[in-house]
Amino acid sequence: MASKKNKARSARDLNPRKFKKKTSVLVIEKVEYVDYKDVDLLQRFMSDRAKIRNRRVAGNTLQQQREVANAVKVAREMALLPYAKRVASTRTGGRGRDGGRDGGRDGGRGRDESVNDTANDTVTDDEVVDQVAELDGAADETTTSDGEA
Repeated sequence: MASKKNKARSARDLNPRKFKKKTSVLVIEKVEYVDYKDVDLLQRFMSDRAKIRNRRVAGNTLQQQREVANAVKVAREMALLPYAKRVASTRTGGRGRDGGRDGGRDGGRGRDESVNDTANDTVTDDEVVDQVAELDGAADETTTSDGEA
């Protein structure tokens, strides 16, 4: 009976797909020293959210990945690179992280059962203009009374 280790190894060897190892940008551009001041090179190893890309994704060797990671960290400390970037994304209205189990932000209540029912409190534009005019008139009266005294 074969051990689990041998079974896993033999299954990996029997895999018909052969993956081509990704070549590193450092090898292609023949970079000998990863400099923290070379921001253009370092940004190639960062995602759109300014995270350091995985070694498997970047195609680096272990030593290259260490050098890149240290250079990125120093460049961040020197404020040459950001620690994080905000990504502007629009919400699609789909189901959230929890799969839509709670029914939305109002805790599963329907629209007509919400805590702040404002359906009857609609205000027209004319009423808003009147309220603003009243407030302006009250402000004018206080300034004139202060000026007279």
